[in-house]
Amino acid sequence: MYWRYFLAFLTGLCGFVIYLILTFHDGEFHVYFLDIGQGDSVLFVTPDGSEVLIDGGPGNKVIEELGEVLPFYDKTIEMLVLTHPDKDHMEGLVEVLKRYKVAKVMITGVLKQDALYEEFLREIDDIDVIIVDENSDFIYSEVSFDVLYPFEQIAGEEFENVNDTSIALMVEYEGKRVLLTGDAEEAEENELIAADLDLRADIFKAGHHGSKSSSSFEFLEKVRPKITVISAGKNNQYGHPHAETLENLEKIGVINMYRTDLEGRIEFEF
Repeated sequence: MYWRYFLAFLTGLCGFVIYLILTFHDGEFHVYFLDIGQGDSVLFVTPDGSEVLIDGGPGNKVIEELGEVLPFYDKTIEMLVLTHPDKDHMEGLVEVLKRYKVAKVMITGVLKQDALYEEFLREIDDIDVIIVDENSDFIYSEVSFDVLYPFEQIAGEEFENVNDTSIALMVEYEGKRVLLTGDAEEAEENELIAADLDLRADIFKAGHHGSKSSSSFEFLEKVRPKITVISAGKNNQYGHPHAETLENLEKIGVINMYRTDLEGRIEFEF
């Protein structure tokens, strides 16, 4: 009689061990463009298992997405970055801060009269907060996160268009480069061009969900991505991605284009 319980115990234990093996980090560099609807959320998992989360999308879909790509026992995020305080990038981060142990947070610190933003700021009150500028670069396990924008601290300032305060990051690992520009529109893109930065990237997340106010032809010429990812919600009310943006990408020869509204979560492994 007891041997049946013992056999069931062994079966369960073996299953648990197999699960741990399958979910234990594999030592590779992973980039996940999470499927969070009409918004942005990008997760980087470095070769040593460190996690860097850029934005959290609207609602709490990011919690479900993190639960599917991270082991159940991993409740730590080494760096959380809010590119700019708009709901479609920020709302999910509030719940992430409540459910995960976040070691560091990077923000611009711009002013915005918004109840959700105030809640976000309360949640990070006891966390190591980095007010970003171009010297705020960081590295995890040979993966470098180079801050391209803003060039200087803009904390405490109020802007008519917070999209053009978006943190822009160039992420690089073993010669491969991923460019993220948040919701940067042409004004910020033009500043990046004027700064004469090396904007070439293997993977580019199209700015502002593929809006026609972003990803100008001039900017894309500087980036020359091999792969473009567009993070947008299915049948969204804004018509993202815009036909003009898709045309610009076609003009510069982007063949590989992926869209979360059509394909869901998108993963790249290096």
